[in-house]
Amino acid sequence: MSVDLAFDEQELLPAVAQDAETGDVLMLAYVSEAAFEKTRETGYAHYYSRSREELWKKGGSSGHTQEIEEIRVDCDGDAILYLVDQESGACHTGYESCFHRTPDGEVVGERVFDPDEVYE
Repeated sequence: MSVDLAFDEQELLPAVAQDAETGDVLMLAYVSEAAFEKTRETGYAHYYSRSREELWKKGGSSGHTQEIEEIRVDCDGDAILYLVDQESGACHTGYESCFHRTPDGEVVGERVFDPDEVYE
């Protein structure tokens, strides 16, 4: 049995990437149907960039890929969870997780790479 996915009016679903080993939430992005199918086909996380309006493979330019361990769908079919094996940091700012700050701006996450060295 296959689950029906409830894509929104922009034909996107929110996708949470979670470290399969530690349980840490790494990032939130969006997937189109094509990105979701590419993820299932390749075993690596693909997303849809709303700002660039294009499909992209996580780690395509940085090498910081997300290998899919498992995919889960929420009860309403309108959000997905990628359980991943993250290569280096998930955040383009160099942190392990995009969720590395408190609301007061305190940095609580670990920087694991220098973005100036990765993104030239």
